[in-house]
This record gives sequence, structure tokens and C-alpha cells, in this order.
Amino acid sequence: MSAVTLTARGPAAGRLATLLAGRETLRVSLDAAAARFAARHGDPAGEVWSEGALALLTANAGAGALLAYARLGEGGGLGPSTLLAAAEGAMRVCRLAGGRAAEATLEACARLRPAGEAADFWAAFARLAEGAPDEVAPFAARAEQVWRPGQGAAFRHFVETGLKAAGRSAARRRAFFALEDPLALGLVARLGAALGLEDMDGQLRRVLLALWGGAPQLQALPPPPPGAAQRVNIAGSVLRLPAAWPALDAEGARHLYLASAVHAGAHLFFGNPRFAVGKDKPIQIALATLIEDARIEHLALRLYPGLRRLWAPYHRASAEDGPTVHALLARAARGLFDPAYRDPDALVEKAQALFGDAAGRLDDPAISREIGTRLANDIGQRRLRFDARGHVVEPAYRDDGLGLWDFSQVDPQVTAEVEMMVEAARIERREGEDGKPDAPPSPSAGRARPVSAAAEGVTLATYPEWDAQAGIERPDWVTVKAMPPVEGDTRALRRALDEAAPLRARIARLVMAAKLGRPSRLTRQSEGHELDIDAVIAEAIARRAGEVPELRVFRSSVLARRDLAVLVLIDISQSTRDRLAGGLSVLDVEKLAVALLAEALAGLGDRFALMGFASNGRGEVRVHPVKGFHEPWEAEGFARLAGLGSGLSTRLGAALRHAGAEIARVPSFRKLVLVLTDGEPSDIDASSADLAADARRAVLSLRARGIDSFGVTLAPAGVSGGGGAGREWPSGAESAAAIFGKAHVLPIHRIEDLPARLADLYFRLARR
Repeated sequence: MSAVTLTARGPAAGRLATLLAGRETLRVSLDAAAARFAARHGDPAGEVWSEGALALLTANAGAGALLAYARLGEGGGLGPSTLLAAAEGAMRVCRLAGGRAAEATLEACARLRPAGEAADFWAAFARLAEGAPDEVAPFAARAEQVWRPGQGAAFRHFVETGLKAAGRSAARRRAFFALEDPLALGLVARLGAALGLEDMDGQLRRVLLALWGGAPQLQALPPPPPGAAQRVNIAGSVLRLPAAWPALDAEGARHLYLASAVHAGAHLFFGNPRFAVGKDKPIQIALATLIEDARIEHLALRLYPGLRRLWAPYHRASAEDGPTVHALLARAARGLFDPAYRDPDALVEKAQALFGDAAGRLDDPAISREIGTRLANDIGQRRLRFDARGHVVEPAYRDDGLGLWDFSQVDPQVTAEVEMMVEAARIERREGEDGKPDAPPSPSAGRARPVSAAAEGVTLATYPEWDAQAGIERPDWVTVKAMPPVEGDTRALRRALDEAAPLRARIARLVMAAKLGRPSRLTRQSEGHELDIDAVIAEAIARRAGEVPELRVFRSSVLARRDLAVLVLIDISQSTRDRLAGGLSVLDVEKLAVALLAEALAGLGDRFALMGFASNGRGEVRVHPVKGFHEPWEAEGFARLAGLGSGLSTRLGAALRHAGAEIARVPSFRKLVLVLTDGEPSDIDASSADLAADARRAVLSLRARGIDSFGVTLAPAGVSGGGGAGREWPSGAESAAAIFGKAHVLPIHRIEDLPARLADLYFRLARR
């Protein structure tokens, strides 16, 4: 077509033709696309089409974006107004992220056809172009993995979450929007799921409590790679379930969650054995696991025959599935669950016969290894190939079986085979940002698992975090690591203690008085050093009424026994490096105060632990153990205290949750977490307001578990930062009052007063 024809259609078409002068090939392609669009929607639509193309051209989007726009209009289904909105959305993306990004988003729009949710689609990409322009094109190429019809708002939320989670880390942004980050994969899984673990958590806990008398902790598994199957994992007393089953509708997901949780709960109820791997081959492990699953289910069915209706729908294996080892294992699982099932393969028949012969020994887990080994020999004689890497336990409600096995001692000749099988089951393994594999989750929740380099610390646990802006609690959001203890030079700290001799003497007197205890009066005793007048009167009245008196008319007293545990959290973030007028740093004074308090606690005999903390984003909340609850306060702990150094940020909520997990295991009547901090929570990947809200939620969680928490905030004047320049101190006192509550905060305005005030505070809090 000619330029004259374009001009005849209207001002926008004419302007477009003028700007395309000299680019004849592109102009002809666009003119043809405009003509076809006008033929489909009417002549005015051709002018609207030209307005969209003109917007892209004036934004310098490039020929690729213009042709992608033309293809978008060619596909049909988009009216003039929707197409113009797409052009305007791509124009905004272009101005923020460039022409290639605009082209990629138009291509994504052509594939996805967002229709009535186009506003959400383009708003999400505009936000991504603003916050991470380099990630627009890669994410647009994968957008169909995230976009769900009817969930445009969720698509926008996904983008916003990725930007927020990555913070300032380009590597994290790249991994998230390339859909390689576990968080991104988890969100994608939940987007397509009608029902997730979050929706089922309460119901599962109630069912497990009713059936098995206890409600184990439930955690979501990290998301699997696309297309990979997931099974429940039993880690100690923790049940780890898939966050979602995207392929199932709400009723199917609910049924599978119930079947999976009840099966895993039965393992815990009947005693989950820990078989030593030793020289066992992967096929032996798989078959012993299968027999153990059958044994546990038979015991459960003795108690609750109705569970057969819960599990039976998943046993659908048959001879039609073929003779592979994977199919034979599924068929054997069905045969052991349903004695009426008949299978033509001798292996299934033998499994049923051996299990039937052991019916009188179902309380003995040893039968699982015995029968599993015999069946494994048969498979070996038939030279059937077992794919250890691709093995997935069937049926779908059964756990992965790893919780049954102790992999600490594996025969060197079979180590590689067994590790291949284990790694295949732990499908959440990912490549880290530094190119090294992330450490797989600990087999026992909350316990430390060493990583390759000592400097990286030991991963202790993951904890949730409250996102105040989104109004949700993100599970397994922060990772807490224990850093290697560093023993420092204790001379300066010992000199400071010597110089504080008067204060040490006063604390020693307080310790002596507290150790003596306070007498508690006991009334209505059968013997004692004086009469209980109220009891005597009551007994006299009983005699007059003709009743038999109890003769417990004495009273006595006993010294109250202290039963208190305290964990002291010491903020060692970068701001504690700041100097006071006398030359000491904030951290120096914190160390002195903690050393004095530790002396007092050791003298009292109270159980206590000391721990420093700092953070470097949600993936690295560092704790620096100084003294554990079961360690004496000796030179080693003193040297660790002296070795604490300042650095990084203050993610208080995660530190509080970890402190709560540590102190919860201590058998004491009263439990107290005492936090020593010099400012409001902060970190590189979250706002202070969000972190303060999360810390408040952590405090409330501790309180609900009967654990008290108290904040000591340092807000001194005359503090200087690096280089001695004065600065305004953060509003730590106000933030702490919002976190701990006004009655649970002690602001320290002269940091030199901290040692005395901290000791006095503890004796006040510990008073019975």
C-alpha cells in the first residue's frame, strides 16, 4: 500500500506513514496489518490501530516491537480499545526498560491474551520495568508459567513480591524472574492450586490430634522443578508437605493432604524406626520402605478400619502398567494394601505371601528389612534395572521414605548409588547465587547441618516472616545460621570488669540476697511450727457440726526455689561499632554489661544462654553462640563474648523466633528472652516498618507460648559514627515500645549506665 492510503485513514495513520518514510518494508507490513484490522473491526478501528503503532514508534520501541504489535492485532480476539491499551502499556515498558523489553511483553500478551485483565498484566510489567528493567524480557518469555486466567491481581503480586524479596541483590532478582528461585517456584505452584497447605493446616492438625494424640509441626516443602513429583517428607517430628498440588481441584487436593498427613502421622505414632543403611543397595532401601509403609498402614487399620476408604483410591496400579521395577513396586504396594488384589507377576505374589506369613510380627519393624531384602534378591536375579535417580514412591499419598533411614554410615562401595537416590528424592536442591549448590534441608527440623565452608556458618533453621504490606506470613522466609565461634582477646574486657569493682560488689550482694530466697507460707499442714488459726476455727466448727475433722491445723514456710531460664540476645549490628565520648564503642559497653550479668546468673544458678545476632538479608540471619544453656560460664564463653565484632543489620524478628525455639527446649517454669539492641530493626532487603511489624508478631508468638520477652534499648547522646562525626540516633526506643510493649522496654539514655541498669532489671524481672 502507499503512503497516500495511510493518510486517507486519519491523522494518526498519516503521521505514522510520514515517520516511516524511507523504511518501506516496515511501512508496508504495518499498513497491511492495519488494513486487515480495519476490515475486521471497521474503518475507525484502523485509526485506533495506527494510534497504538504511533505511540510505540515515538517511544523509539524499534521495528521488533512494532511487528510484535502488528502480530498481536492479527491474532483476533482483541478489540480496538484493548489493542490500544496494549500499545500504551508496551510504550511505558519501553521508556523504562527499552525496545527489546517492549517487544517481549507484546509477544507475551499475544500468547496469553489477558483480555479483561489486561490492566493487571500491563501494570505488572510496568512495575517490573521500573524496579528491574533487565529482567523484563526474561520474565516475559516465561510469563505463561505464572499467568493464570482470572488471577491478574496475583500476577501483579508475584512481580511485587519478587522485587521486594530481592532487595538490592541483582542476582536474586535474576533468579526470581527467571523462575529459578525457590520462592518464585513456590509462588507459581500456589498460583495454580485450588487449595494449598496454608488452607489445610488447621484441619490437618485437628485430624492428626484426633487420630494419633498429637499434632506434629507441619512445614511446606520447597517447590520442585517443573514437572517433578513431590512426596511428604518426615524430618524428626516435623511433617513436610507440598505447599500445593497445582494439578488437583480443591476436593482432590483436600483428600490427598488428608491421606498423606494421616499416613505420615501413623509412622510417628507407631514409632518411626531409623534403619542403618550400611551395605544396602538402593533397591533394598526402596523395597524395605515399601514394606514398612504397608506394615504401618496395617497397624493403623487395626485401630481405624475406616482409613481404608481414605487410602484405597490411590492404589490403582495393575498389570497393565508394565514390568518395569517402578510399576512392580506400585503393584506390590497395592497387593499389600489389598489382600484381594491378584497380580500375574511372581514378585507381587511373593510379597503378599511373605507379608502374610509375618502377620503375627507386625509390631516388629525388622520384618520390613527382612522381606525387602528377599524381594530385592529376586529383582536382582531377574536382572531388572532399578532407576535410583528417577524413583518416586507410589502411591502419591505415601512419604518419600527418607525419614526411615540413617544415612550417616554408608558402605563406601554403595555410597554413590545411595546418594543418587537420596538426592533424587530431595528435589528441592538448587544452585545458589554463587554457583554452589544450596545445602539441602536438614533431615531434622531446627537442627544444624554443616555446609561446605566454615565461614558460611551452619544452617540451623528457617523461620516465617510477617509481610505487613501484603498482610501474609511467608513460611520458611528467613534462614538462621550459626557462625563459628571466635575467641577474642579478653584483656580489655577483664580490665573493664576490674574497673567496675564497686558495681560487681553490689551485684554480688544482690545475688546473695536472691539465693537466700523468699519464704513461702504453707497453710493447712499436718505438722508445722505454729497453728493455722483459720484452720483451727474451721476444724472446731466441723466438730460442732458432727463432721470428722481433718486435723491439718498447722502452718509452716519453705524457701522458694528459683526456676528461671533466660536467653540474652545481643545486637552486634554495624551501629554498635559507633564510639562514645570516652572512646569505647557501644558493643564494648554491651560486652561489659553482659559479662556482669553472666557472673550474676552463674552465681544464682539460673539457666542462661548468651547469643549475638546480626543479619545480611533474609537468607543470612547470623547468630553467634557465646554460651549455651548446658554450658558452664567459664573462660571459653568469656573469650567468645570478647570476640564478638560489629557488622551488618538487625533482623530482630528472626532472632526472636530462633531464641524462642532455643529456650522452649529448656525445662524451666519461667522463660525470659532479654534483648539488648541499639536501634530499630533494619536489613538490606526489607523496610524497617515491615521488620518492626514482624518483630512484634514474633513477640506475641513467644508470649502465646509462655515465653516472656523484654527489650533494653540504647539511645545515647554523644555517639559518633565512623570518623567521629556526630549523627542522629535511630528511634530505637519508640520502635522497641511498639515491638515489646511499653511495659516491657527499658530505654538507656546514658550508655555508661547500661551495666548497672541491666543487672537491676534482671533482678526485678526474676523476682518471684
